[in-house]
Amino acid sequence: MNLSWLTGKHALSCYRVSCTLHHTRALSLLSSQASRSRLLSQSPSGPIRLQNKHLAQLGSRRYLSTSQIYNMPVETYSAEERGVENTDTYQVFVKDAFGPISPFHDIPLVANSEANTFHIVVEIPRWTNAKMEIDTKSPLHPIVQDQKKGKLRYVANSFPHHGYIWNYGAFPQTWENPNHKDESTQANGDNDPVDCCEIGHRVAKRGDVLEVKLLGTLAMIDDGEADWKMIVIDVNDPLAADLNNLEDVEKAMPGFLEASRSWFRVYKMPDGKPENNFAFDGEYQDAAFAGKILQETNVFWKQLVGLDEVVEDPGKLSIGNVLVEGSKEIISRDEAGDILGKTAEFSIGPVLDTSVDTWHYCHLKQ
Repeated sequence: MNLSWLTGKHALSCYRVSCTLHHTRALSLLSSQASRSRLLSQSPSGPIRLQNKHLAQLGSRRYLSTSQIYNMPVETYSAEERGVENTDTYQVFVKDAFGPISPFHDIPLVANSEANTFHIVVEIPRWTNAKMEIDTKSPLHPIVQDQKKGKLRYVANSFPHHGYIWNYGAFPQTWENPNHKDESTQANGDNDPVDCCEIGHRVAKRGDVLEVKLLGTLAMIDDGEADWKMIVIDVNDPLAADLNNLEDVEKAMPGFLEASRSWFRVYKMPDGKPENNFAFDGEYQDAAFAGKILQETNVFWKQLVGLDEVVEDPGKLSIGNVLVEGSKEIISRDEAGDILGKTAEFSIGPVLDTSVDTWHYCHLKQ
């Protein structure tokens, strides 16, 4: 796959480098969390807490903990949980070495142009039901739980599946333009970053930033809108070296692609909705085709944030970012820190209702 489309004037040069190479290398050499914390405390944006603290409450109250901060496979980034778990106050912020950033805008789409790899942001870990998503309308775009009619949304379990069967997430710096009709699907975009299904063995965490290989795509039509589902695998997965296309996936993981298509076809049926439809008669498209979709949606993203001669109206989307040089709206490091600081620290929330675990069979009755 040729990634030359991201090596021109809109390549990584469009980022403000907020730390020196020496500082970055020093971070990678630190093995202890305490040492890393001491070094980061000297950063321009002030100290960054990397240690978890647990405060025991007296009596029968729950244990509370301060913000949970955890590192991830792509060491440049970390994630921090805020608010009360399993409530509408819960949020996950993505951070770099100096503070919170936008997972929608500030993480490069391309991870390694020579290896043809990309970054993704995990919104929903495998086997979980909470419908988490990047909040495209809020500053810094934290990952939050979607709501419908004031209630938190959980995907139903359509037998034999339980929750999401992949690490589900999105590609940064992509935008499915709702004002553009795709030639191949004859449908407009859904106004979100491009979705992806990471099929590796590891169960990721919310907010994980992964480097992935692109293997193919499924074109779902959701309420008349094009909703691409990219099939990817973490480059650190044991199978990654052997999976280069959809044929390899079928050989190594027989039945998995069919199960994935079935999942998308029926997952809304327990809620009383009809099964979903697909372009191309439900056939997967290869990695080269998927790469063209990423290229196109990256161009739409550039138009959204003001990096292209053509400028798109963002509507209700928040286009503010910390690192994208030349974009229309910039959030300073101090402002980003204030946004995070105004949210409540993480605490354990209520236990999920057992109804979330219910298996549904309605799709088998059709």
